[in-house]
Amino acid sequence: MFKEEKTNLKTYLVFIDVHSLKDKQLIDDAEREFYDLVLSSGAKIVGKSSHKQSKPSIGHFINKGKLEEICDSIKGSGIDLVIVNHKLSASQARNLELKLKVRVIDKTELILDIFASRATTHIGKLQVELAQLNHLSTRLIRGWTHLERQKGGIGLRGPGETQLETDRRLIGHRIRTLKNRLSKAHKQKQLNSYARKKSRNRLVALVGYTNAGKTTLFNRLTNSSQFAADKLFATLDSVTRRNIDPELGPILFSDTVGFISDLPTELIESFKATLDELQSADLLLHVTDCSDQDHDQKIDEVDAILNSLGLEDIPHIMINNKCDLVGLRDPEERKSNDEVWISAEKNLGIDHLRERINRELFNGVYKGWVSIESSMGKLRAELYAMGCIIKEESARSGAIYLNIDIGRDELDRLLQNKGFNICSDEDILLVNEG
Repeated sequence: MFKEEKTNLKTYLVFIDVHSLKDKQLIDDAEREFYDLVLSSGAKIVGKSSHKQSKPSIGHFINKGKLEEICDSIKGSGIDLVIVNHKLSASQARNLELKLKVRVIDKTELILDIFASRATTHIGKLQVELAQLNHLSTRLIRGWTHLERQKGGIGLRGPGETQLETDRRLIGHRIRTLKNRLSKAHKQKQLNSYARKKSRNRLVALVGYTNAGKTTLFNRLTNSSQFAADKLFATLDSVTRRNIDPELGPILFSDTVGFISDLPTELIESFKATLDELQSADLLLHVTDCSDQDHDQKIDEVDAILNSLGLEDIPHIMINNKCDLVGLRDPEERKSNDEVWISAEKNLGIDHLRERINRELFNGVYKGWVSIESSMGKLRAELYAMGCIIKEESARSGAIYLNIDIGRDELDRLLQNKGFNICSDEDILLVNEG
């Protein structure tokens, strides 16, 4: 769990609805999302500007007239930071800082800052640092504008270029080091994936838009206590936990970082080691907030990102979370083969979700008695390790009777072992009478 950092920076927001970029901005309430994203960073919002323009200005991104209005608004107000809701080029950001006389960052830098403050695992911190360095490498000139005042002459020729080259070389070296470390982590994950498949555990990954309720559902399915909050990017590190409900079979659930519209390219590349975990998933749970007015657009955003990662062929279940907020108290009313309606916070519809997961992964569940020979201790231990055994009875003949909950596909595999058989309740009565 992380502690929310209060930056106390007086922040001014600039939200621009650019007509020429409409194909990239699918979320209707993008302004509200941007506002919530800034609040999630801990900044203190003291003013904002919202306007429309046909296309970005080459020099400042913001049109000249509107830029003058923003200058007048923040002059003498003690503003520490201006945040723009679009990705700025290095020159545009520099020109805005020179014009506004305050620090200016874009949406990419805002998200990177949030990630940096909340990453807790070693791999998560490496990934965030790599993303920051990739972004910084294109903006080094902003940090060395003071060198432009240097004059030419012997001993003074080209100091700015020398310093920039030095910085680029150091950053390049650090980026290579981070990539090597992440590559080793990626290979370790591949080994873990191999071990998981060998042990016949199934991996179910929760994916979806940020703040859809993935972590709350993850906690519900695994009896975990991961930090969950009603804010964007409350989860930054991928977490995997074993299912504690025997009725769900041998399953590992993975909670992943949420997506967002116009997710920066730097994050996609740097978090590839984490997102690659989705490649080995047996099932994806696409969690959505059905009470969100941008519900459909956000589904499309997540689908587009999943497709770009080559995950479109992995089976998935569409989960409409927070159904209680749309007045649906009995999720069974909306029961269908295409989607599941739940409220993870109110524990509504979770049993039906478990049934769907079992059907997708194990072709349903067998609940009943089986018998095994006393010499099959290894198989008995495997069933206990999987958490499938509810009760055990022993017969004088030496046979062992087990009452189990197990996926039917898994049961079919076990039935191939000689000495492993399904038995009836009458058989158990005879055992008890004997």
